[in-house]
Amino acid sequence: MLIDRATIFVAGGKGGHGCVSFRREKYIPKGGPDGGDGGDGGSVYVVAAEGVDTLLDMAGRHHWRAGDGGGGEGSQRTGKKGGDLEIPLPAGTLVYDAQAGELLVDLDKSGRRALVARGGKGGYGNEHFKSATNQTPREATAGELGEERTLELELKLIADVGLVGKPNAGKSTLLSRISRATPKIADYPFTTLEPNLGIAGLSGYRRLVVADIPGLIEGAHAGHGLGHDFLRHIERTRVLVHLLEAEPLDGSDPGENYRAIRRELEQYSEALAGKPEIVVLSKMDLLTEQEDRVAVVGRVREALAVGEVTGISAASGEGLEGLLERCWAAVETQRVAGGKQSIAGGG
Repeated sequence: MLIDRATIFVAGGKGGHGCVSFRREKYIPKGGPDGGDGGDGGSVYVVAAEGVDTLLDMAGRHHWRAGDGGGGEGSQRTGKKGGDLEIPLPAGTLVYDAQAGELLVDLDKSGRRALVARGGKGGYGNEHFKSATNQTPREATAGELGEERTLELELKLIADVGLVGKPNAGKSTLLSRISRATPKIADYPFTTLEPNLGIAGLSGYRRLVVADIPGLIEGAHAGHGLGHDFLRHIERTRVLVHLLEAEPLDGSDPGENYRAIRRELEQYSEALAGKPEIVVLSKMDLLTEQEDRVAVVGRVREALAVGEVTGISAASGEGLEGLLERCWAAVETQRVAGGKQSIAGGG
């Protein structure tokens, strides 16, 4: 299950209290103050961890506290520092301060780590207060409380290629054929209820991360259907693959289906609508004659006024290798042009 939103409470550890102590040893008649300082409390960090794909763990655990610092001791011994706490999150998580509404960090790549709640400072022991005029101080300070915050977590999947289209356009079938992902596939709309990720392998040890986004309908940008909650997941993709049924079973027009989805992308985000797009006609195996296939591809290309339309069949494997090569070339172009930076800052 993809859990892509969560709210958690984080708290840095308390600082340890300072100690009031005096040196008392045999043969040393004038022992002075020797109370040590308290240890600092531990801090809380968020980290983009390998192997973490959803915020599921955050849904089951809402409170995260770092370790408290130990109290100071005699003989000028400083208390033990509290243990830091790392919260593992999936790469692509946006971390907000819930109260201020401020974005604290975008964990846009694996391994990135950020401080979200600092531990409290340890208190001073009485050894800290000795002076020429105050040789037997009996004062110490308490440790400080750690920072506390409520965090809003929002996951945006990071993928090279995002598959978009109307329900039943064939996105899940395509993902299952080009990767080892196993999305639910059926012959009714909205089979896909949550985004799926797959890794497509190409020759030469190349690979593409592909995201299958639930089918979009008109009004998705305004919260209609399933698409609104998942449009943000394609904001971080480098390239969009827009799937259209060659011969829609509902009798609709491929050109109008294309324009409807484009309107939703544009109304949701100009940056999203401006991403490179590869237009693909799916389910070409349903067209029996080669002449019909050529005619349909040509007709759709002319109607959409796009440079190229690729015809594929996920069922038979027709055109899949060529499609992946086109995707690879487009993704590489984006990488060279600084696409990596735009992904990190997307939406």
